[in-house]
Amino acid sequence: MVINPLSPMPHAPHAVFRLRTERLARAVKPFRARGGPAERCPSCRVMHSHCFCGLRPSVPTLAGMCLLMADIEPLKPSNTGWLIADVVADTFAFSWARTSVDPRLLTLLADPQWQPYVVFPGEYVAPERVLTALLPEMAAAGQAPKRPLFVLLDATWAEAGKMFRKSPYLNHLPVLSLHPEQISNYRLRRSSRSDHFCTSEVGALCLALAGEPHAADMLNTYLEVFTHHYLKAKNQQPLDLQDAAHQRLSSLSSLSGQRQSSH
Repeated sequence: MVINPLSPMPHAPHAVFRLRTERLARAVKPFRARGGPAERCPSCRVMHSHCFCGLRPSVPTLAGMCLLMADIEPLKPSNTGWLIADVVADTFAFSWARTSVDPRLLTLLADPQWQPYVVFPGEYVAPERVLTALLPEMAAAGQAPKRPLFVLLDATWAEAGKMFRKSPYLNHLPVLSLHPEQISNYRLRRSSRSDHFCTSEVGALCLALAGEPHAADMLNTYLEVFTHHYLKAKNQQPLDLQDAAHQRLSSLSSLSGQRQSSH
């Protein structure tokens, strides 16, 4: 087995990694990804020969992400909610079920440091709940302004609709409706509509709306790099570590390091 020199020491497990571990522990039969069995890096889910763990960026953000994931999403190697957890330190992940709710999710949504927003298309929601911009920052006496917490329904489009309708504990929260000008560039799963974005793209749109364009650019570029490694591994082709996406990720990572060292 050839090990990619980009592989670093293992990263600390993030929320989606831990959720995947929990899901595997209760599985009654092995999960088989499309394309058959493959020896994948447990930290980036790409075959070891094309591992990109050494490229994982670190970007401090004020915003947080809450991934509400359909049952097998954490097990899919192509899942992009994982990329959000790689980039955004304050990412939380929970399994969704129709008949129950994780009490840790309810605790998070009630935490006074956060202002949660359910991210979902406004045309399917009562108008009085819909926002197209974040609420003004407000703080109780002696407290810091609330931080935005974006609740993303990480699932297929059909599953996400069911999750939205059958999660009464989300009914009191404002719904953030995104209206991006660009079309989706996601290439790992098929969709009949160009306005259906993958979870990572939605996360980047939220970061941009929250006034964090550097983190948004980083997440979008990281998705491009992940896609390159994933598809090259799938097709047993060599990597191009000098393509535009890799060079842009390197540039953004350097800028991140400069910003952190200046604070």
